[in-house]
Amino acid sequence: MGDLAEFSPAVRLFLKAYPWRRIDPVPWSPLRKPLAVCRLALVSSAGFVLPGQEPFDAAVRGGDVSFRDIPWDADAASLVDTHRSRSFDHQGIRSDPNLALPLDRARELLAAGRIGSLNRRHLSFMGSITAPGRLVRDSAPKAARGLSEDGVDVALLIPV
Repeated sequence: MGDLAEFSPAVRLFLKAYPWRRIDPVPWSPLRKPLAVCRLALVSSAGFVLPGQEPFDAAVRGGDVSFRDIPWDADAASLVDTHRSRSFDHQGIRSDPNLALPLDRARELLAAGRIGSLNRRHLSFMGSITAPGRLVRDSAPKAARGLSEDGVDVALLIPV
């Protein structure tokens, strides 16, 4: 786990003053069947896009709350980091996007029979949303509806 001392004074001040939200109760649904027969979707806040997809808009005040569909068979190496935050070193996810959207690892789990299937698409959100109201009200329910319509049993959330 990181330490606040690792950040610049401006980032430390922001993190100390930020009005963190608490969701209580945490929405939760127990798994109702074995993972080996479940359909899995990945949901990352890495701000990844594929070549040709519109990048996230770093100029949106409070953060771009849209999301991008990433096809299940996308080449992880082709993912483009458009994350707006300067609060972490992007080198890791740029050199291996699987750290933040583990497409190759999910395919390995599928091949090994550990999961039943992969969803036809995964989702990439922008992290560092400092004004999450629109995300909670609009984008997250839209994303959840889409995954539900796809028959997803398990969504693996990868926060960045």
